[in-house]
Amino acid sequence: MDGQPAKTTFDFERYARRVRLGPCFVCAFVRGDPDYRHHAVYEDDDTIAFLARNPTLLGYCLVAPKQHIESWVLEMRQDEFLRFQGVVHAVARALAATLPTERMYSMSLGSRQGNAHLHWHLAPLPPGVPYHQQQFHALMAENGVLAVDDGTQSALAREIRAHLPV
Repeated sequence: MDGQPAKTTFDFERYARRVRLGPCFVCAFVRGDPDYRHHAVYEDDDTIAFLARNPTLLGYCLVAPKQHIESWVLEMRQDEFLRFQGVVHAVARALAATLPTERMYSMSLGSRQGNAHLHWHLAPLPPGVPYHQQQFHALMAENGVLAVDDGTQSALAREIRAHLPV
């Protein structure tokens, strides 16, 4: 995959309504709801990883437990958390092997007011992004999201999967 697609504006109000009033997007995706379709890059019995629907960086992935968990601190045992983080690490390495990556951003975001299902964000920052456009700026949808078509996302998901251990 070469370069970043053009950015487009992000309707944050529409997004906020959907995540606050709609079903849990991870649970909906896991159960196959067609309104919550994503391109999976990894799946096992406990964890799923998929490309973000509104990426700010090409290859932006989310990694989530399949079970609806809202707090890794309160709801996961240490061995479960470490196993989960092993998947986060494997997906991050696959992303870095697929896309030119200066820095891999990794964080857990969400809110009990919307997007409550625990999920880790992995966002590969490409080389050459000016410093003032890195870090939080690069991750904020308010600064625009990439206009990535379904075919590109599908091809990218295949490439990432090819770099994951079997």
